[in-house]
Amino acid sequence: MAKKKKKDTDPKVHDDLKGFKMEINSFGEISSSFSIDKINEFLNKNVEDKKLKDRDDLDLDKDEEK
Repeated sequence: MAKKKKKDTDPKVHDDLKGFKMEINSFGEISSSFSIDKINEFLNKNVEDKKLKDRDDLDLDKDEEK
């Protein structure tokens, strides 16, 4: 049975993350094409923090921050 070849296509990503690449070298170091600050900014804007959503002492409405 013949082996299937992998296609070298880019994965589907959010429009804000076009061109994002992440690689792990032979020493186990992670390198990416975006800065950590840009990745954190995207995550803060688009992902809800499960640990903080039920806290009453924090006001985390995303609509109020805009």
